Amino acid sequence: MSIFSAVFCSVADEWTGTETELDDAATIDDIADIMRDACGVAAEGTMVLVMEADDEWFAVVRVEDHSDPRVFLSDVRVVHENPVAALLLDSGEIDAPEPTEGTGQKPFPQPGGDSRLLDDLGTPSSDLVSLTTSEGLLPGDVLAEVAERAGFGEPLEALRL
Repeated sequence: MSIFSAVFCSVADEWTGTETELDDAATIDDIADIMRDACGVAAEGTMVLVMEADDEWFAVVRVEDHSDPRVFLSDVRVVHENPVAALLLDSGEIDAPEPTEGTGQKPFPQPGGDSRLLDDLGTPSSDLVSLTTSEGLLPGDVLAEVAERAGFGEPLEALRL
């Protein structure tokens, strides 16, 4: 399963984005360090990492300055199937459900984590959960919408091309 991930940094009310690799991350703190490294000098402000796995699930990680990462995962069941998603459990914001037998499409996502992490960036908690569970919206569509609302829609689109 391929995972697209990118970090967006806000500097002087302008967002920049960098595609990132999470292959070397072993903990949520490693993910936060990757975010800080991607933002460089800008690592003193708001940093948002978005990741999306083959239109099956997405996650958002937010770090402010040197605070602990805040995490939202569109479907908590994927922590049993994907090692990158499993790293998000380290945040303490996601409760992993019991593993279930069988594979295949899961009809209704079970979002988890801090749904308020984008409240001040244009996507209130209720909207994030609603977008996540809306029938017909793919994870990439949801990320595009929250990125547009936050102000990094164009940088995200440029990285996805």
